[in-house]
Amino acid sequence: MTHAAAATSVAVTGSVAYDHIMNFPGRFKDHILPDKLHVLNVSFLVQELQKLRGGCAANVAYALALHGVTPRLVASVGSDFGPYAEWLAARGVDLSGTRVHDDCLTASCFITTDRDNNQITGFYPGAMGRARDVTLEGLPGGRPALAIVSPNDPDAMRAYPAECRRLGIPFVYDPGQQVIALSGEDLAAGLEGARVLVCNDYELSVVQQKTGLDVDGLLGRCEVVVTTLGAKGSRVHPRGEAAIEVPAAPVDEVLDPTGAGDAYRGGFLRGMLGGADWETCARLGTLTAAYCVSARGTSGYAFQPDEFARRFEAAFGAAAV
Repeated sequence: MTHAAAATSVAVTGSVAYDHIMNFPGRFKDHILPDKLHVLNVSFLVQELQKLRGGCAANVAYALALHGVTPRLVASVGSDFGPYAEWLAARGVDLSGTRVHDDCLTASCFITTDRDNNQITGFYPGAMGRARDVTLEGLPGGRPALAIVSPNDPDAMRAYPAECRRLGIPFVYDPGQQVIALSGEDLAAGLEGARVLVCNDYELSVVQQKTGLDVDGLLGRCEVVVTTLGAKGSRVHPRGEAAIEVPAAPVDEVLDPTGAGDAYRGGFLRGMLGGADWETCARLGTLTAAYCVSARGTSGYAFQPDEFARRFEAAFGAAAV
């Protein structure tokens, strides 16, 4: 990889997994008795089962590749990664930072979605448990222009922010589902010096509760707090400025919300890499997410740059970067 290519690349750290996606035709809340939560034992009869490519880092990398960015996947995978690797490489994802372990399987995620788009997820880490051994230092192709620390083995998530700071790599901190596994001290240390902290509204509440920091306190450690709000869009709060409410891009039909947050992050990173303002970054994110929710699976969508630009202008009345 040339120096010019490294200057336009993003190191995407996080999970690579196979997603087993199931749809429940009812509502979870109708089958969970509040006074029996201490003895919870429920089984949901699902309509279908799909095994799909997934994992936060792979999903973000795929979204970036659609935007013409060079995503450099930094992850730990298992012996069954071969077909997934071929698929990613064919779509422009650089796998030189990915480490394959032949003695274990790639992580697997089991997701059940109800008719209200609520989700219950189980996650088997597999090879992801060794992600702590995959570093950014000495990454083939040179230092990337930007990095994202997305949900991963907790030890790896503790290490990558410090490594980014030491190597001078601007980074986005995305604790995601691992807000449960990480302590308040871990989270506070992870977002220190980040350009962006990005969470959904529930995850942000957990971060605030665990760290004891309100939004202003979080902005004392990072430049921008981005909160994704599902169908309501997202909120972007830069340090020292008022929050910006960015509506979701129009969608004809939501088929599957799985992976929308990762697609959003891919679009947002594309904006950052292009030097866009924060509102434009969020708009790029929300439109990428709109493509994702209109298809089945976390990488079942695709678009061409010209098509994306036309849809962006129609949605927001402005040109994309």
